[in-house]
Amino acid sequence: MKPIPFERERMLEYLQQDIVWDVLVIGGGATGLGVAVDAASRGYRTLLLEGYDFAKGTSSRSTKLVHGGVRYLAQGNISLVYDALHERGLMQKNAAHLVHRQSFIIPCYSWFAKLKYLAGLTIYDWLSGRFSFGKSRLLKRKTVQERLPGIRPESLTGGIEYFDGQFDDARMAVNLAQTCAEQGGVVLNYCRVTGLIKENDRVCGVQVTDTEHNQNYTVQSKTVINATGVFVDDVLQMDMPKGKHLVRPSQGVHIVLDRSFMPGISAMMIPETTDGRVLFAVPWHQHIVAGTTDTPLEQHSPEPVALQQEIRFILNTLKQYVAHVPEEKDVLSVFAGLRPLAAPDKDTNSTKEISRNHKLIISTSGLITITGGKWTTYRKMAEDTVNKAAVTGNLPASACVTKELAIHGCSTAVSSTHLAVYGTDEHGINQLLQQQPASAVLLAAGLPYTETEVIWAARHEMARTVEDVLARRIRVLFLDARAAIQAAPRVAAILAGELQKDEQWQQQQVKNFITLAQQYLLVNPAVKEMKAK
Repeated sequence: MKPIPFERERMLEYLQQDIVWDVLVIGGGATGLGVAVDAASRGYRTLLLEGYDFAKGTSSRSTKLVHGGVRYLAQGNISLVYDALHERGLMQKNAAHLVHRQSFIIPCYSWFAKLKYLAGLTIYDWLSGRFSFGKSRLLKRKTVQERLPGIRPESLTGGIEYFDGQFDDARMAVNLAQTCAEQGGVVLNYCRVTGLIKENDRVCGVQVTDTEHNQNYTVQSKTVINATGVFVDDVLQMDMPKGKHLVRPSQGVHIVLDRSFMPGISAMMIPETTDGRVLFAVPWHQHIVAGTTDTPLEQHSPEPVALQQEIRFILNTLKQYVAHVPEEKDVLSVFAGLRPLAAPDKDTNSTKEISRNHKLIISTSGLITITGGKWTTYRKMAEDTVNKAAVTGNLPASACVTKELAIHGCSTAVSSTHLAVYGTDEHGINQLLQQQPASAVLLAAGLPYTETEVIWAARHEMARTVEDVLARRIRVLFLDARAAIQAAPRVAAILAGELQKDEQWQQQQVKNFITLAQQYLLVNPAVKEMKAK
């Protein structure tokens, strides 16, 4: 298919045409974007509709890991770990500018622990096969202290080093959207599906509202795929109002700290917290991301709020391992995300009993729903889904090519600047800077992001709001919420110029963003005790 310019107004023109799409994807997170890339790269006429921004929900709120899942290995889910480790290798190859090898160290406090974890991680290494990121090894006590500066020395006997992948989730999502367009697919943010269209009890399209222009469209498609994460049940209700729920949402919270709390290059993995889970402290964009929690919930929203007990759990767990103990005042940002876990057949409040495997379901109407899974396995989930869509929609047979398909921006060139995450687009940003040298101004003190990147996000990455820029195109909101609030007025002004918006729009954008950003601060009443089930 012919590449389509990655511009929202150009994409909207396709909704105004009388097109019967082969594949229509609802949801612009990791799963939906993966499906759209797969379908478009097979030559199918592909349309993706996202009600908010790409990766607005769960897909921008991960622990930033590309991994097989050491925890799942301990649970005996060998097949999930095996598939994830192989997909990890493909992600590193096809998105080399984003997915990098990261050293992880498990501090150990007994010889038995060292042997137990080394045995498990040896299996982990073996399962990765030719996609191995490095061999796990025992570390002496002194080496652990050198590699994890600030680790508490009391009773420390040594540790285990193993290797996994790390990435920027929201940037990966934007790059997937760009890849889909390069393969001839149409991707649109801020287009909310409001209903399904049926003919002879078969789903054949959707009703959609472009919320930016308040314009309604009717779109026809041979297949419709529900890839809306924790919101899959909302779409299923459009199809079967009294149908059984497929998803049990689980909330995961992360806190972000200054790099001084863990100045080394290795991440720390705590294998057994007080509630029997795993907790990570990972270097990311010159900060430390620590988490996550796993709290089953009955309700979900596009902007979940961290629970006070979850924040305390992370801080209290870190306190047991680091000498320089972080306090609430040290937290620069806190963010919560919801995992779309496949609902269990029995009533349970334990997320340990809820499957991390993905589920693919075909309704009697022909609606295809994909749910569960994780970022690392997005490509395999997409392949399975499009294979099923080809059969359901009687589409011409076409083989999956995504194992070899480079993601937009993919580059193995080494860059020493923060622009490295842009991959091949770094050259374009530098050219823009040369054309507009005044845009070299920093957006916030202590962070490397410039006004040039805001212009780039508006022109080339379909950013429409201040939140799009500061939360997902550059990650200021997730790194330092106060800095993001300070940057908001200038970002609004730049966007207004690029998108031809007026002063009233700017003021409303700043107001909306500050309200949102306050939820990422601990000194805010929105972060409060809530009932979690």
